[in-house]
Amino acid sequence: MAFSVNTNIGAMTALQSLNATNKGLAQVQSRINTGLSVSSTKDDSASFAIAQTLRSDVSGLQSVSSSLSRAKSVTDVAVAGAEQISDIVNQMKAKAYQAADAGIDTNSRASINKDFVALRDQITTIVNSSDFNGTNLLKAGGGTVTALQSLKDGDTSTTTYDPDSLSVTNLGLDLGGSVITVAATDQIDTQANAQTMIDTLTTTQSNLSTTLSTLGAASRNIEAQQTFTSKLSDVVDAGIGNLVDADLAKESAKLQALQVKQQLGVQALSIANQAPSTIISLFR
Repeated sequence: MAFSVNTNIGAMTALQSLNATNKGLAQVQSRINTGLSVSSTKDDSASFAIAQTLRSDVSGLQSVSSSLSRAKSVTDVAVAGAEQISDIVNQMKAKAYQAADAGIDTNSRASINKDFVALRDQITTIVNSSDFNGTNLLKAGGGTVTALQSLKDGDTSTTTYDPDSLSVTNLGLDLGGSVITVAATDQIDTQANAQTMIDTLTTTQSNLSTTLSTLGAASRNIEAQQTFTSKLSDVVDAGIGNLVDADLAKESAKLQALQVKQQLGVQALSIANQAPSTIISLFR
């Protein structure tokens, strides 16, 4: 091998090897710091592009999940209100049966009627209170609950739940008595009125059963969609991880090896840099 002070081939080779080691070390450190083997399109363009698309899908699923959670809350509030109204109607019917008894006196019937009126008026209070975030499924004009089903590929399909309105009629809510067939002025102050009210409340109970079934089915449907959306989001997250997540155990082993190579590379470069000094000994 020729001796030259102008060109140190050994040092150049050692430096190239050290630079390659340092580059590998920086890459491993980046993977350990971020937990990603593909954190930029420079690492793997295809995997990065696919991962970005999947991340967009996950964001859409999060919006769907939020919409479903709101819809579930609105529906559950309506279910609670309708169930409470159903209990009140049952109590009203019991009062009507008591007032229809020909054997009770006028004062007793008047007391029973007061209880009946108080129960009747509670229905409207419950209807007005069954509100969540500005939506009330038990009240006419109280809005509908619309739940997103998907946001993938521009699909913004929705499911709308709009059960029958509930209220005592003629209380300013303009509901037409489609479910609650009791009027705001109805009483059981006489035996005849009490007997008529029994039939009225029987119709109301039947209507409420239908409404409760509708609300219950809506709540179950939303819950099922929530479960599916959650599972789908987990699967997509796992897919992203398979594409871009780093194997930290493997990267840790690489880090140890590269650190040793770096130290050896520094020593090799130091030795190579000392080679030209041997030329001086030729002139002694």
